[in-house]
Amino acid sequence: MNEQLTLQDIYRARQRIAGLTLRTPLVRSESLSRRWNCEAWLKLDCLQPTGAFKLRGAVNALLGLDAAQRRRGVVTMSTGNFGRALAYAGQHLGIPVKVCISRLVPQNKVEALRQSGAELVIHGEAQDEADVEARRLRDEQGLAYVSPFDDPLVIAGQGTCGLEIMEEQPDIDMLFAGLSGGGLIAGIGLAVKSINPRAEVIGVSMNQGAAMLESLAAGHPLQVPEVASLADSLGGGIGLDNAWSFAMTQRYMDRGYKVDEAQIARAMLHFLREEKLLVEGAAAVGVAAVEQHQLDLSGRRVAFVVSGQNLSTATFAEACRLAGERPYENL
Repeated sequence: MNEQLTLQDIYRARQRIAGLTLRTPLVRSESLSRRWNCEAWLKLDCLQPTGAFKLRGAVNALLGLDAAQRRRGVVTMSTGNFGRALAYAGQHLGIPVKVCISRLVPQNKVEALRQSGAELVIHGEAQDEADVEARRLRDEQGLAYVSPFDDPLVIAGQGTCGLEIMEEQPDIDMLFAGLSGGGLIAGIGLAVKSINPRAEVIGVSMNQGAAMLESLAAGHPLQVPEVASLADSLGGGIGLDNAWSFAMTQRYMDRGYKVDEAQIARAMLHFLREEKLLVEGAAAVGVAAVEQHQLDLSGRRVAFVVSGQNLSTATFAEACRLAGERPYENL
């Protein structure tokens, strides 16, 4: 990392992206506040136009391109949500977008990408293989490559989510967010720590395929096998040549947790029953971490980033099975 992002970069990102993204609600969860004897707040970034927080970084990245790059277009790799966000932004800004995905991406996200206006390329059995293809297309066709997480403009865009949280709850004690490539945690961490250094930033990954947590434990980026999960948005590697998100996650994340599939399933069911929200597994991992690791939140102000709602019926049915429920029963 040759330079550092600052809070000013996040403020600039907010000005840029305002026309294409929403300032999403931060709502108090009465059920979680009672359960854990705390103030629990839900940042509903699942309400962005593309159904996930990824739109913030995608818009900021495209608005940072020069005129020649805009004409040639961009390419990315994605587990679904970033590709959809980049395609949406590209349509509104007149920028051609190619999205490379692996065969692990759920069918509902594949279909959404097919309808998004992007050129879709399905390549490989895991996100890392799709990334190799995206970089090949960059070199072959002269496209601008946009990483879903390891890009300063993307990170600054995702940081606007943290800025909004801090403007409404500046005395927050803890913030939970899903951890994959680290773009969200890096951006949110910068925003939160710049405004309230004592606040804890906590990242949560699934048990298997937690590339960033494994890399942090090793002290350098690792390649970790990708495994299918209810939290499919958190799959994939962080890149062995990671230039931004690894170092920023090291700096700004206080703790990281892994959660198992059954606990993710139960957290997803909580959101539907108690919060009346149908969300992805990646959006529920913070709640899953508190339950699985029996974290004491008594008397704390705690925020959870509810990151996305692009959930297939098949994934929801699997969540019900793992939670020991019949789909749609007692919901």
